[in-house]
Amino acid sequence: MNEARYGATAPGTVVLEIGGQTGALILCTPADLAGREIDISPGSEPTRRRHACVRPRDGSGGTGHAAIYDRLAPGTYTIWRDRSTPAGTTTITAGQVTTCHWP
Repeated sequence: MNEARYGATAPGTVVLEIGGQTGALILCTPADLAGREIDISPGSEPTRRRHACVRPRDGSGGTGHAAIYDRLAPGTYTIWRDRSTPAGTTTITAGQVTTCHWP
């Protein structure tokens, strides 16, 4: 099976759906995680996971790497290192974008 490799996103090309009942997460990572799918789950429901691909993100300060998740209900989320190992947690607030760094 071939894994898809995504190129960098240009500034202004990512649209996040956030609002009164949802927030978003930008998970900043090291470059060596580019192309990797990282799962997150609500803290109270570890089996209800969603994932996003780490991609290069071009910005005015240069290129960084991040996985981006939107439409997240407020609360604590677990970031998964692999299928069974939590890497850390973060808290999502409705109407806001939360930024955290790969632990």
